[in-house]
Amino acid sequence: MAAGAGPRGAGLEAAVRGGLRVLRERWMRGPRERGGTAPAPLPTPPDGAEGESALQMLPIDVQLNIMSFLSPQDLCHLGSTSCYWRAAVQDPLLWRYFLLRDLPSWTSVDWKSLPDVEIFNKAFSEVSDNALYDYMAVYKRSCPQGRRSLKSSRPRYGAVTSFLQSLVTQAEPRFAMFGPGLEELDDSLVQKMMTCPEILLVAGLPHRQIHGIGSGVSFQFNNSQKFNIVTLYSTTSVERRRAREEQAVAVNKMFYQENSIVGNQQAVHYSVIAQVRKVCEVVDGFIYVANAEAQKEHDRPEELARILAMIDPALGPPNRPLLVLSCVSHAGVKRIPCVYVAHQLQLNLLRQPWMMQDTVAATLDGLLNGIEWLLEEANSKNAQ
Repeated sequence: MAAGAGPRGAGLEAAVRGGLRVLRERWMRGPRERGGTAPAPLPTPPDGAEGESALQMLPIDVQLNIMSFLSPQDLCHLGSTSCYWRAAVQDPLLWRYFLLRDLPSWTSVDWKSLPDVEIFNKAFSEVSDNALYDYMAVYKRSCPQGRRSLKSSRPRYGAVTSFLQSLVTQAEPRFAMFGPGLEELDDSLVQKMMTCPEILLVAGLPHRQIHGIGSGVSFQFNNSQKFNIVTLYSTTSVERRRAREEQAVAVNKMFYQENSIVGNQQAVHYSVIAQVRKVCEVVDGFIYVANAEAQKEHDRPEELARILAMIDPALGPPNRPLLVLSCVSHAGVKRIPCVYVAHQLQLNLLRQPWMMQDTVAATLDGLLNGIEWLLEEANSKNAQ
């Protein structure tokens, strides 16, 4: 993955153009002009097996041209009408085009649905890719709509469990929130969370001061479940204000570096300070606020190293969920798509459940979707 949004976006645009160009060539070339590496023609329905529609009688290339203007949902509906169309709509090049076209607009992705970076970062080869990737399955698994439909089709045991759990007094789930998006954005995510009761109700005043860099606040989700967020800043409020005024980078007080030797090379990794360590030992999950604004510079490897320090299995259960808020100040700011941010942070290397959700600090758009996922994951872990 490219580090910057500009080169990454330009590469995607070039890939989409290339995919469309190949599609056009396939539509416009006749069967005799296709080389030996061209895919096999789509199956012809047996005589009398199915009623032949006018659309079905069109040349294969014209059919593919028409299908390229359909939405993925419409293609799936078309594929359910007959055996012929079920085979026809599985054209891998068509689904790769949909994947490249749509993934920048997806507002969330998780540990089960993140597309392999190789799928949309490499040159397309019909011979190899047809064997390696089922683009239709990748799309349906990765897109937010597909994940929601899969979730709604599961048994409703969770609702029964939640009702039974409500009969027993339980402690509030606690989450540690940290990350550069808390400090670098022009709009404060925390301040908006504290002053927007119509979206998120504050159920408890700030408490548990932690070395001047954090405190806990209780919130109420959907007027029902209460949860606590311990917000951890890299420095004190005075130091953060001074750094913003001077346009300087403040020293992060949450972590300290430790050097080690791996093979013949010196490796640097982070550990958390004692006060933060105590927080990590008792929380039920983590919220990482990433800065997703395209015009800012980002050191994603450094961010990953600090995430790993916070979720270190030595500090608590290894399967605690991680919610990553891919945050921008306001809706008018150009953002890096969350799928790209997930790959930049190398979240595929993490072993616990995680979800990345696009969020807007000024309006809290997307926040409740992420909180809902986090509470579901935390509750399911506590119920086990």
